[in-house]
Amino acid sequence: MKLTSINSDKAPAPEGAYDNALLAEGVSDVLFISGQIPVGLDGTPSDFAGQAKQVWKNIDAQLVSAGMTKDNLVKATTFLADRSHAVENREVRSSYLGKKRIALTVVVCEIFDTDWLIEVEAIAAR
Repeated sequence: MKLTSINSDKAPAPEGAYDNALLAEGVSDVLFISGQIPVGLDGTPSDFAGQAKQVWKNIDAQLVSAGMTKDNLVKATTFLADRSHAVENREVRSSYLGKKRIALTVVVCEIFDTDWLIEVEAIAAR
């Protein structure tokens, strides 16, 4: 699979470590990961950073089960319960992704369980 960043000069440039679009060529498999909740097998972390880290651990678990890694991620949609978590969300996501750039959307909204501060769905390809 070849990934090409697409950032048209006819639209605003991305502000942060993501691409406006990502062209995935030579793809044979696509994995659609449902919204991963901030709950581990031992419960829900209480603070935002813990919940955000748990969500990415859960995404990692789904990727591994499909024989993939975070290098296969092409898109993620993050749902935040409160915009006050935007900076901390970016920091945790950046720590998980490292230099990997993907297409990205962040939405501030109510989340299914009021104890959850974040949920993330993702798409991976190979």
